[in-house]
Amino acid sequence: MDYYLIISVLVFLAATFGYINVRFLKLPSTIGLMMVTILYTLVVFAISYYDDTLLRAEAALIRQIDFESVLMDYMLSFLLFAGALHTNYQDLKAQRWPIIAFATLGVLISTFLVGTAAYFLLQLFGMHIGYIYCLLFGAVISPTDPIAVLGILKKAKAPKKLEIKIVGESLFNDGVGVVVFLTLFAIASQQGKSLEPLDIVKLFGLEVFGGVLLGLAIGWVTFKLLKSINDFSIEVIITLAAVMMGTVIAHKLHVSAPLAMVMAGLLMGHDTVRERAMSEVTEHYVDKFWELIDILLNAVLFVLIGMEMLVLTYEANYLFAGLMMIPVILLCRYASLWFPIRVFEKKLDFVPYTNTIMTWGGLRGGISIALALSLSKEMNRELFLVITYVVVVFSILVQGLSIEKVIKKLLSK
Repeated sequence: MDYYLIISVLVFLAATFGYINVRFLKLPSTIGLMMVTILYTLVVFAISYYDDTLLRAEAALIRQIDFESVLMDYMLSFLLFAGALHTNYQDLKAQRWPIIAFATLGVLISTFLVGTAAYFLLQLFGMHIGYIYCLLFGAVISPTDPIAVLGILKKAKAPKKLEIKIVGESLFNDGVGVVVFLTLFAIASQQGKSLEPLDIVKLFGLEVFGGVLLGLAIGWVTFKLLKSINDFSIEVIITLAAVMMGTVIAHKLHVSAPLAMVMAGLLMGHDTVRERAMSEVTEHYVDKFWELIDILLNAVLFVLIGMEMLVLTYEANYLFAGLMMIPVILLCRYASLWFPIRVFEKKLDFVPYTNTIMTWGGLRGGISIALALSLSKEMNRELFLVITYVVVVFSILVQGLSIEKVIKKLLSK
């Protein structure tokens, strides 16, 4: 595999599609890149009816990329650290309890609601899928994607209290969602074999609490190193090393790398840490460096998501099932948020229509596709991949394009 060629092609396409979006479409980056990439892919399909050379070449390129590994093992750590670094810690702290409830209880409830609904809905299409595999799909599609959410909310002009809930939930619930998925994956893989409840608790506890503790340790060590010197170039490199080695350590210890990077980023972005460890020059360069990393990887990621269309299995019942699951998933998300909102809304003065806005603003993205790609053939990988892709595209293009209008309309009542 020619890694340099693959990376070069992806960056070239990201730059080209990004230029088209900024120059002509003027949409939020996430939405614009996805839309241009899908349109480009449809053109490639159209050309293939006359000459399939380009289609075969691009499909071969996409098949060389292990999307699940690229996103989950590499890109996600950088993106989550960058997102957490630029999230206001004090705002997040004020909303910590509902955010924790959304990211844990909300994900668990949504997983079981979506899985159960999928189990019965798919039977209507003559597809008798095992309940545990439907629960796996629930875990795939329940986490909202921080990468998509952060990019779009910047331009949606949501009230600050509401924005911090959506951003905070999306930063944490993908890590929790991955752990829920891994737990259900272990159960599904052990069918016919004994799997003790204590083993499940250990797996869940190690991944979640281990990831949080590792992230705090990485953030603390990085803080001490930055505090002891005053050289912006080396300090930027230290933050980069913290993310790269932190991810390696997380994988070796079998703890959640996404949660570790969120905690490290939040700690490094704390106002007190910034004041004590970074000069104004260092703070400026660290912020700009991670902003650029965020923009570049976002662009490449959404080009990859769009180009995955080239290698999907197109069957009419798969596509129709995906369309039918869209309203089901939205209803399940609304239901999963209902209890935490009712518990905290009076104490924290929630914005009106918080549940409706969080439901429509809970976008799905690359994480869901990566998890779907990691399913085995026995777990109905092709079916759930197509359904996931349909939901993700609807989420980003339809929900993402309309969330600003939804917020304005609801809050103007």
